Amino acid sequence: MSTHASDPLAALGSLPGVTDSVDSVRKAVDRVYGHRVMRRRSNEITSEAALRGARGSAALSGADWALEEVRRRTDFSGDAEARTVGAALRLGAEAGQLLSIWRQSPLRVLARLHLVAVGDVALGAALGEAGDSVGRPRQAGESVDEPLIEAPLPDPAEVAGRLDGLSELIIAGGAAPALVTAAVVHGELLALRPFTSYNGLIARAAERIVLIGSGLDPKSICPAEVGHAEQGRAAYVAAFEGYLSGTPEGMAAWIAHCGRAVELGVRESTAVCEALQRGAA
Repeated sequence: MSTHASDPLAALGSLPGVTDSVDSVRKAVDRVYGHRVMRRRSNEITSEAALRGARGSAALSGADWALEEVRRRTDFSGDAEARTVGAALRLGAEAGQLLSIWRQSPLRVLARLHLVAVGDVALGAALGEAGDSVGRPRQAGESVDEPLIEAPLPDPAEVAGRLDGLSELIIAGGAAPALVTAAVVHGELLALRPFTSYNGLIARAAERIVLIGSGLDPKSICPAEVGHAEQGRAAYVAAFEGYLSGTPEGMAAWIAHCGRAVELGVRESTAVCEALQRGAA
């Protein structure tokens, strides 16, 4: 059996244009990791990347707040936008804590991410009877709140089967580049929307976990969420349609879109490095 037959993600890595995307991302990440500020102040860059990544992910989910507003606010329990921003911030903080579990039990991590996204407030009276849907895949008859993605919703049985398949691929590992695996995890979770809420935020958090855990971005300083938001909601949805199509061209376009998002995240963190360097000079 060939490597590609037993490792479908590796096959995606050989699609036209994907190798170029992978190489471009690797060079961009290496450049920001080589920045002189990273040697002494990497924790600050990581914190700032988490904040900006959360802002970007929330923007894609309909809560497009200015960065300074996200930085200033302390209460995220108010309206739906505030809860979305709060969920994105909590997910950004949680992602790096789940790496060891991710490689052993991705489904446990996804359940944890939904719990974290919903948070204590929504678990109370605001959710009412829907509270028992938190932290588990949706069941028949349960609706999904995902404002950006309007693709047909797979039924719960299909969701369960595809989640199991995705989990098996992650646990098995393989030779696929980190960008490819991250893009597939992101795309598959968007396609499935396995939870009743916050699926977009969770899909992008899972992408981040793959990028960190793979060793591509171990300090979590390359916030792809920034790049996804910067490319815009329309481009995000269009690229995702390519993933849904399942065609080689569509898959390659989605992976390239995710690669560009990482590169734009690198650019954002490079600018933070430069600002810190000017302040220290």
